[in-house]
Amino acid sequence: MELTFSQAITAACPALCVAVIEATVTNSIHNDALWTEIYDEERRLAEQFTPDSLKSRSGIEATRKAYRILGKDPSRYRPSNEALVRRFLQGKHLYEISTLVDCNNLASMRWGYSIGGFDIDKIQGNTLELGVGEPGEPYEGIGRGQLNIEGLPVYRDSAGGIGTPTSDHERTKISLETTHLLFLINGYDGNENDVTACGRDLQNLLRRYANSDGGILRCLKARGE
Repeated sequence: MELTFSQAITAACPALCVAVIEATVTNSIHNDALWTEIYDEERRLAEQFTPDSLKSRSGIEATRKAYRILGKDPSRYRPSNEALVRRFLQGKHLYEISTLVDCNNLASMRWGYSIGGFDIDKIQGNTLELGVGEPGEPYEGIGRGQLNIEGLPVYRDSAGGIGTPTSDHERTKISLETTHLLFLINGYDGNENDVTACGRDLQNLLRRYANSDGGILRCLKARGE
């Protein structure tokens, strides 16, 4: 899968780097060992952050800044990397979706980055471009119905938008039948070392819990430097 960046994104978010993972996997409904890791991470982060101090975490702060630059209110359209942790800081556990999505969520919590997760076999074409949502652009967020993505960073395939830091699209979502996945780790803070480390962590989760060899990991910069 080729990934490109629009001029609007490179101008607004010049530091952005994205780690890309493509992997062959086996999904499942639940994995006990994975959820032990998730509960441990919830406890660790609950001791470290409050809902207010969470906003200063590097990956979250930078994503919120990108939203404001592009004209979107990050408190109304919360990036997923913030929304995940806020949920259990408010006394709720994470939603349990499936092992692949749960691995995604654990890595996002642990490293503070928004991670898009997609079934590659549902993506139209071989290229994704990261651009900016247009007024009235149709987009069905997972479990959210129609989502106003004007001013949000959005990955598009040949048929339209498939992912934003707030919510991925229903059309390309991971299901129990997914065997070929794509993860996109969005480092709006430009910290290539941490973004890549998050990718390696996610690869290890796939090896342990999704019958995978971890797939291929690469890191791309919006400005190609």
